[in-house]
Amino acid sequence: MSVHFFYSQNEIQTQKTQIGFGQLDFLSIKMPNNEQNMGFTGIHYNLMLNDWSYAGAGFYGAVGGIRGGFFTLGINAGIKQNLTANLFLDAGVHFGGGGGAAAPDGGGAFILPHVNLGYDFKHFSATTGWSYVNFFDSGEINSNQLYASIQVPLSFNFSDFDKRELAFSSNELLNSAWNTPTNRISILIHANNLKVKSEAPSFATGLSLKNNTIRLAGFELNSYINKNWFYFVKADGAYHGIKAGYMDIFVGGGYHLNMNRNRTNILAKFGLGAGGGGGVDTKGGFLIYPDISIEQKLFDNVYASINKGYLMTPDSHFLSSTLGFGLKYYVDKDGITSEENNFTKGTFKGFETIIKQDWYIAASRDGGFDQDMHQISLQVNFFLSKYIYGAGQTSFANFGGAGAYAEGIVGIGAKSNPFLKDKASVFIQILGGAAGGGGISTGQGLIVKPSAGITYQLNNNLNLRGGLGYVKARGGNLSSTYVNFGLNYCFSFLSAK
Repeated sequence: MSVHFFYSQNEIQTQKTQIGFGQLDFLSIKMPNNEQNMGFTGIHYNLMLNDWSYAGAGFYGAVGGIRGGFFTLGINAGIKQNLTANLFLDAGVHFGGGGGAAAPDGGGAFILPHVNLGYDFKHFSATTGWSYVNFFDSGEINSNQLYASIQVPLSFNFSDFDKRELAFSSNELLNSAWNTPTNRISILIHANNLKVKSEAPSFATGLSLKNNTIRLAGFELNSYINKNWFYFVKADGAYHGIKAGYMDIFVGGGYHLNMNRNRTNILAKFGLGAGGGGGVDTKGGFLIYPDISIEQKLFDNVYASINKGYLMTPDSHFLSSTLGFGLKYYVDKDGITSEENNFTKGTFKGFETIIKQDWYIAASRDGGFDQDMHQISLQVNFFLSKYIYGAGQTSFANFGGAGAYAEGIVGIGAKSNPFLKDKASVFIQILGGAAGGGGISTGQGLIVKPSAGITYQLNNNLNLRGGLGYVKARGGNLSSTYVNFGLNYCFSFLSAK
C-alpha cells in the first residue's frame, strides 16, 4: 500500500488542451449631439466551450474621435457555426463596463451584440457584420454599426489546478506528452515615467501638461514566436503627477537579443494602442509606442529591466519620452526541450483567471458626497509556490454613475488547502496601484485594497468565488468596504527549468 501511494503521488500528469482564439475587432460608434464618431477597437481572448460555443473576456479602447482615454472591460459569449468548410456564422454578445473622457456613458454598463459572417484562412479568420452598442445605465451612447474582426487560434496545454507544484525530472517526462519544445513567455511589472515634451491644451481642462512628469505603474506580457521575435500586450495606469484617470493599453511586437551567456538582454519593441484620461489630451486616443529595453539577470529567471522610448500620438499632438524600471520573470512552459537551454526538471505552476463584480459601499465622490459604485473586474493569479501567488487586476465601473472610473493594481496573496470534502478554500490578498476617473475621490490615483474570501469548486477548473475587502485612496477621500462575487477559471501548466 505504501509503494502504491508513493507512486500515485508522482504519476506524470495527463496533458489536456484548451482550444481558444484571440480576437482584434473594430467598430465606428455614432455619438450623440452630432459629435464625431468614436473609433472603438478591442482585444479579446475566448475559450471554446465545445465545437460551437465560446466564452471569454476583452477590452475596448477609443482610437478615433475626441474621446481619447475611453476604455471598457467586459465578458464575451457566442456561437461559431460552420456553414461550409471555411465559411462560418459568428453571433455573440459582449457585456461590460467603462467609459471616460467626459463621455455620456452614464454608469458605464453597456451591451454589444453582434452577428457576423466569417471566413477561415487556416492561420487566421476574418469576420464582418452588424453590431449594436447601448450604454444602458443612464448613458446616451446608442448606435448600430458595421463590425469587423480578425481571429487567431491561440490554444494551450494544461493540467488540473490541484496538481500545482508537483515536480518531475526531465528524464521522467521523456516518455510523456510533455516531451515537446517549450513556449517562452515573460511577465514584467514596472513603473514608467512619461516626461511630456509637447501637448496642446486639453479640450476638457484648457491646460497643457508640457514639461510635466506622469508616473505610471503596470505590466507587460510577452509571448515568443521563436528565439528572437515576440509579441506583447502592455497596460499602464497613472498614480502620480496628474489628476487620476490616465490609462493606456498596447499590443505590438519586438526583437530580443541576448548576450553575456544569456545574462543580458536587449529588446526593441514597437506597439500600437489606445490611451488617455486624467486631463491628458490624446485626441481620439490612438497612440504609438517605440521602446528599447536592457535587462540584467538577477537570479534564476528573474531580470531587472530598464526601458527608454516614446509614447505619442502619430501627429505628435501629444508627445512624451518614457523611462521605466521593472522586474521581469521568464517562463518556459508546456515542454522540456529547447535549442537554447538544457532543462533538468519541470514543475506544474498554478494559474487563476477571475472575472467578478465588485460593489463599493458609499464610495466617496469629488463633489463631496457618497454613493454606491459597482464595477466589473478581471484578476489573474500566478502561483509562486503552492499557496502564495502574485496577482494583477483591472476593473471598470458599470453601475453607480461613475462610468469613467478604472483600476489597475498588483499585489500578493495566499490560498489555503481545500476543505469541506476538498471543495472549498479561503484566500487573503493585498493589492495596490493606480485608480481614478468617474468622479471617484482617489486624488492622484494611488489606492490600496486588502481583501479575504472563499472559493468553492464546481469542477476541476471552475470555482465560485466571493470576497470581502476594504479600499483606501492615499491622496483622496475614497475609503470604502466592498464585496464581490464571481467565477474563477484555474489550471496548472508545466514550467521547465
